[in-house]
Amino acid sequence: MFKKVSTCLISLMLGVSVVTFSGCALLFGAAAGGAGTAFWLSGKLREELAASYQQTISATENALDSLDMEITKKTHSENVTQFKSVYSDGSTVWIDVRPVLENKTEVEVRVGMRGNQSASAEILERIKGYL
Repeated sequence: MFKKVSTCLISLMLGVSVVTFSGCALLFGAAAGGAGTAFWLSGKLREELAASYQQTISATENALDSLDMEITKKTHSENVTQFKSVYSDGSTVWIDVRPVLENKTEVEVRVGMRGNQSASAEILERIKGYL
């Protein structure tokens, strides 16, 4: 009886480990392969850009202005600058800009609660256009 229970527990733990580590491997694979390429994860469009933190913040402000999207909230620290705005369809927009290296930043764009990939891509492309 004990042997059967312990075998089941070990099998369950191995199964959970495989699923957990597989997800991590997929995430790290996407991150490694996605350098310079945007990828969609959990309703957010994320991309590393070859620009300084300050340049990317300015580009984000210019992009939002060019899309007639008012910045309704902006919080800034040395680790992240977060923007909140409203998309043309009324959806809330969140943009996070994080420094990675001296001349590399990570930008995450989410439009709406569940994420709107095409709207996020439009905003991200506009940010890249200002770099």
